[in-house]
Parts: sequence; C-alpha cells; structure tokens
Amino acid sequence: MGDVAMTVPVLRALTQAYPELKITVLTRGFFAPFFRDLKQVEVLSADLKNKHKGILGLYKLSKEIKALHIDAVADLHNVLRSNILKLFLIGKPCKQINKGRPEKKALTTGKIFHQLKTTHQRYADVFQNLGFKIDLSNPNFPEKSTLNKNCKAVLGTFKQKQIGIAPFAAHEGKMYPLALMKEVIQALSKDYKVYLFGGGKKEMDALNNMANSFENVTNLAGKLTLNEELDLISNLDVMLSMDSGNAHIAAMLGVKVITIWGVTHPYAGFAPFNQPFDYLLTPDRAKFPKIPTSIYGNKFPEGYEKAAATITPSVVVNTLKSIL
Repeated sequence: MGDVAMTVPVLRALTQAYPELKITVLTRGFFAPFFRDLKQVEVLSADLKNKHKGILGLYKLSKEIKALHIDAVADLHNVLRSNILKLFLIGKPCKQINKGRPEKKALTTGKIFHQLKTTHQRYADVFQNLGFKIDLSNPNFPEKSTLNKNCKAVLGTFKQKQIGIAPFAAHEGKMYPLALMKEVIQALSKDYKVYLFGGGKKEMDALNNMANSFENVTNLAGKLTLNEELDLISNLDVMLSMDSGNAHIAAMLGVKVITIWGVTHPYAGFAPFNQPFDYLLTPDRAKFPKIPTSIYGNKFPEGYEKAAATITPSVVVNTLKSIL
C-alpha cells in the first residue's frame, strides 16, 4: 500500500508538467481511490487472484493493456510479475525502476550509513528515462475534502486540533511499543482530538482498548470506506505513524506526518513525501548500532524489536505539539 501511495505525488507532478499526457495506472482495484484527484490518470485493476492469476492471466492482462493503445510502459515495481508482463508487451518503449539494491544492501550490512536516493525520486527517474523530466521540489496537493454525513456521524463534534495515529506496521521491528503509544495518546488526548487507524481483529481490539481508555479518542478502524478515510485524513492537522502505509497516504494528501522508526531507517529512501528530517523520529543507534537491519523491517537481531522504545513518549508528544 505504501509503495502505491508514494507514486501519487510523483504522478501529480508529472501530470502538471505534461498536461497532454494520459496515464493508466495498473494496480489492485482497492487502491483506485488514491488517484481520484488526478484528472489525467485512470486505473486499470489487476485481479491477480482470479482473472489475471499466473502467466496465462498476465497474458490476458497484456491484451487488455494493448487495447488501450499505450505508447510506453513505466515499470515502477520491477518484480517478477511486472517483468513477465513486459515480455508480453514487447515492442513498446519501456523503462523500469532502479531499486538500488546494492547500496541498500550496503546500508543494511553496515558498510555505509548515509541518505540514499528516495523512492519518490527513483519513480521520477523512470519517467525521465522515458523523456519526461519532472521536479519534485515544489509540490502541490489537493484541497481538503468535504466530509460526508457518515464521516461526520462517526467523528462527532469537536473544536480541537485533529491528530491521526496509526500505531501498527507489518513487522514487529517497525512498531512503537503499544504501552508507550498509550502514554502518547493519553497525553495528546488532553488537548487534541485523536483518531486511531488500523485494521484486523488483533489490531481492532488494541485500538478499541486505547480509544475506550481516554476522552477525545476515536477508533476509526472498520467504520469508514477507503474514500472516506482519505477524506478524513486530508482534514487532519498531523498524522503520527510508523514506517507504514498510513504515513505515505497522509503525505500524498499534503498532511504533516511524524514517523516513528524501529529497525528500518529513512536513509533507505522510504520516508514520507515532502516531510522535514526532524519529523522522522529514529532510535538511539548508540544502543542499536546495526540499524537499519533490513529495508522492510522483517529481519533484525534478537532484542532489536525494542529499538523504537528508545524514542521516549515525551519526545513524540513534544514533536507533535511543536507542529501544532
């Protein structure tokens, strides 16, 4: 999800620089709302579990793509499935992302420790290689969305500033300890309205527990459609997230994003779009010198799952308050 969300500000810059372009984004249908405000962009849904499953399914998908009379292919994924699909589209100009695997391996093995090219810029490079140079340094964002009746009913009335918090991530090593997050929520809920984001049964129980523990805290998990969540997020004053998809969704909408990092690190290039470096809260590397231990947070030495705990709740709260 985060990878898809990161394409949005790049495509916005591309379409603004080249208004004559028509772009078709091939992605899972669930993600189509991400591109809703990009007038030159349409979404072709990939049904990878049924219609487009396997090599035969990718062949069928290639025929659907050819029917669109495309002029070129920008492969922003560069995985086995997209490479097979490109074989069926042979004859069309094609450029693919350079993921920088050698330098990322050097970063996670401790051979280097410095900022690598961002994923957003790697996406932009693909379009430049197709002849479309774009500048990401002065971005524009969509206006705040108007909330529908369902959103307003779920949110209730409030006068405070609004904070979104997404406390979960795909891997344990990327998460802030829930006990510490609860301290953060308790402190923030005294002065601000807090909305919690997440999904899944286990996450839902934890979110409900935190929401029921304090005033001014609402758990939104399972209560809104994706379109409605995007509407709400666009109206937030700030989002607090792990290194996860919600951070990139908020950033693509122009919302300020504070991220908490565990065994991953912003130097790998996956920081949310257009966020200052002091919005990126990272662990104490004097205590956990092997960070980043992996790019995706799925590999780490014993004990490193506690790395994010070196970021104290007071640091998190004070950073948020300084923005608000």
